[in-house]
Amino acid sequence: MSDAVYQAFLEQLVKGIVSYPDDVKVSRVLDERGVLLTLAVNQKDMGLVIGRQGATAKAIRTLLRIVGIKNDARVNLKIEEPAGYEGKAKESPISVDDVVDDLKI
Repeated sequence: MSDAVYQAFLEQLVKGIVSYPDDVKVSRVLDERGVLLTLAVNQKDMGLVIGRQGATAKAIRTLLRIVGIKNDARVNLKIEEPAGYEGKAKESPISVDDVVDDLKI
């Protein structure tokens, strides 16, 4: 599967969630760790993308990891914080180990 497919998947997924779909921008970088997708959305949509206690962001990351695992690729997501965004302070960041534990059956 092409790396551009991961980018298109994320873009389509997020555009279905947000109120300002034209402001959704996804960029990708390939490195030794795999594919890094960087997501930028309208400042007003950050709450929708992050979700309550990071649940939506965690779900999006899980979907990307599942798609990547099925295609022997490592896909990571970085969500850019828009300039001037005054969201709540992060209580506890979600670690890679938490996501991997969620994927275990």
